[in-house]
Amino acid sequence: MTDRVERLTNLLALLLETRVPLSAVEIMDQLGGLYPAGESARRGAFERDKATLREIGVPIEQDVGLGEQAGQTRYRIDRRRYELADLDLTDDETRALQVAVATTRLGAGDVDSALWKLGASAVTGDVDVVATVPALPALAELRRAVAERAVVRFRYQGADRDLEPWGIGLRDGRWYVVGRDVDRAAPRTFRVDRIEAGVRVRAAGTVVRPADVDVAALLPGDPKELADGGLATAVVRVDRPRAVAVERELGVDRVRHRGPDGAIDVEVPCGNRPAFRSWLLGLEGHAEVLSPPEVRDEIVAWLRALAGRS
Repeated sequence: MTDRVERLTNLLALLLETRVPLSAVEIMDQLGGLYPAGESARRGAFERDKATLREIGVPIEQDVGLGEQAGQTRYRIDRRRYELADLDLTDDETRALQVAVATTRLGAGDVDSALWKLGASAVTGDVDVVATVPALPALAELRRAVAERAVVRFRYQGADRDLEPWGIGLRDGRWYVVGRDVDRAAPRTFRVDRIEAGVRVRAAGTVVRPADVDVAALLPGDPKELADGGLATAVVRVDRPRAVAVERELGVDRVRHRGPDGAIDVEVPCGNRPAFRSWLLGLEGHAEVLSPPEVRDEIVAWLRALAGRS
C-alpha cells in the first residue's frame, strides 16, 4: 500500500508540474521502477492510478498528440482547475479540512492563509503529522530533465555534480533523484532538498537510462545509506550489551559473524557519514568499525579529533 501511495503522489506531482502533456509511456518511464515490470501490468497499474486520482476529484486532462506524436493520448493537470479558490464547505467539511491540513506537513506555502481564504482556521492543540508532501523548487527542473533526457548540474554538499537523471521518487516523505554521476561514472542517489543551488539543465536528448535500472530499488531505505550520492557499507563489531538491539534494528541478514562472547559483526550502511557517526556514538563505545579500511581510518581520525577538542 505504501508503494502505491508513493506512486500516486509522484504521478500527481508529475502531471501538475509538466509543461507539456505526457503520454502514458513517458509518465511510466519518468516514474521509473514505481510501476511493475511488463507492459500489461504497467498499463493496468497506470489506468488504476489515473482512475483513483479522478475519483478523488483530480482533473486529469487528456488530448491526442499531433505531428510525430499523432495518435498518442497525452495527459496533464490544469492547475487552474485543480487549485480551487472557493469551496462551499459545511461545518463538518471545514473541520475535516482543518484536520487534514494539521496532519499533513506541506513542503511550502502559507497553509494558514489558504485555510483563511476558505473560511477556516488552523487546528489548535497537538495533532500528529501522518503524511509529508514536500514542495521543492528543484523538482520542476529535475522532472523536465528526466522528460527531456537531459544532463543536469547542481551543487551538493559543497561540490558541483553532473548527473544523467533516470528518475525521481518519493520515499518516507522525501524526494530523491536517481541517475548516473558523470564524474564518478556510477549510479548515485541525491536528496532533492539538499541541493544547494539551482538546477541547470543541458544536453537534452543525450541521457539513456539502462533497461535494467529500477529507480525505486535505488531509493534509500535507511538514512545511513545516502551518501554524497552513493551507497556504501561498513562492517562493525558490536559488543554483547548492544548486540541484540542492533540485530533487531538491522535484521538478522546483516549479521556476518557471531563471536563466542556474544559480540556480532554486522553490515551497516555508511554512505551518509554524519548519520553513520551518529549511530556509532549512540552505541556508547560498544562498537568498532572493522572494514573497509578507509572508513575505519576516517572514523578513527574523527574520534581522535573529538578527543583532542575535549
